[in-house]
Amino acid sequence: MILKAFKEKSNQKFVDKTLSNRNVIAKLKKAESIGVLLNYSEYCDYDVINSFLDKLDITSAKRKIFTYISDKNTEHSQWDNVFTAKDFGWKGKLKNSDLKNFTETNFDVLICYFLANDNELKQIAAMSSADLKVGISNTDERLYDLIIDVDTKNFDVFKTELKKYLTILNKI
Repeated sequence: MILKAFKEKSNQKFVDKTLSNRNVIAKLKKAESIGVLLNYSEYCDYDVINSFLDKLDITSAKRKIFTYISDKNTEHSQWDNVFTAKDFGWKGKLKNSDLKNFTETNFDVLICYFLANDNELKQIAAMSSADLKVGISNTDERLYDLIIDVDTKNFDVFKTELKKYLTILNKI
């Protein structure tokens, strides 16, 4: 139990350091690739997300969805990529190679659709090298470039607002 607290503290320091060193550069190009980061306990409708990305003309090869599962016993057969707290080591190290590739992929847009205050979700959002990071939680405003304040149950509102802002920013 004590080691878990020390591990969380070391990872939180890593997140703080990563966010303080982040250099935001606005790129004026259309979004061709999108990464999505979800919390399974808050939202888990894979088909709705994929149909939304289809409407944005993002090909399936240029999209990646990762889902955080906090409960070990959760069935996740429809999700391609899942991660748990066991995929994280000390000082921000990732044990899961697919998750590491996700953070290193330079997505045009990263959608973080979660309100949870889990350090694992925040760490992946902070480590991502996406050009534009969009989130719905304003608990740590340093994580995102654009925050759309909606509840996780209101995905239709989120879709409408995100499409509007991506149009304004000339991303779609």
